[in-house]
Amino acid sequence: MSVDTGTPPVGLFTGQHVLAELEGVDPDLLDDEQFLRETLHDALSRSHATVCQMIAKRFEPQGVTVLALLSESHASLHTYPEDGSIFIDVFTCGHTAQPEHAVKLLAEALKPASQNIQTIQRGRDYAGLAS
Repeated sequence: MSVDTGTPPVGLFTGQHVLAELEGVDPDLLDDEQFLRETLHDALSRSHATVCQMIAKRFEPQGVTVLALLSESHASLHTYPEDGSIFIDVFTCGHTAQPEHAVKLLAEALKPASQNIQTIQRGRDYAGLAS
């Protein structure tokens, strides 16, 4: 006999991959490694993702890449201060984390003039379990 706990089983082969391009962002924010690390960590945490580790690299003369290893998968930021642009990539497996919300929070913090955000459903459709 199985007991329904109301939560989806662990290890489902399903996920959401959110890809974003933000333009018209303050170049100083895009070149501030500490701000980007803190903002990404906060957005992921507020979106129910579990941050295991973060690394960042600041490039000369400008630009920053931030990578977050998540229990649910990963997130990355790649900045182009000279262009006022940033690529954002957040992929989470399962139904607990909310990658779209994380990207929304990042966009709110960065205040872009324009944004292009798309979500790709990956793996198998377990939508019935998410309700």
